[in-house]
Amino acid sequence: MEERTTVRLPQELLARAKRRAAAEGRTLTSLIADGLRLALADGRKSAQAKRILPPVSKAAGGLLPGVDMADARSLQETDDIDYMRRLTRSNDPA
Repeated sequence: MEERTTVRLPQELLARAKRRAAAEGRTLTSLIADGLRLALADGRKSAQAKRILPPVSKAAGGLLPGVDMADARSLQETDDIDYMRRLTRSNDPA
């Protein structure tokens, strides 16, 4: 049995939800119901799941010689050169 209820939402959130529902060709009610189902299902999973921390680097030494973090143009150029090297390596026939 469906039940009627009142929900107070921030105006911007409601506007976004209405746009999403319209774009998907569905009602706002079905969008909210699916969202609640997902939120409630995730709540059970997250309570059971262990928190996994990413590995932390213990490296020391700082920047490579010649790298100046204040020189954005040089950093971009170095990045572009590295990108082009990877791109040409991936296009080489093996």
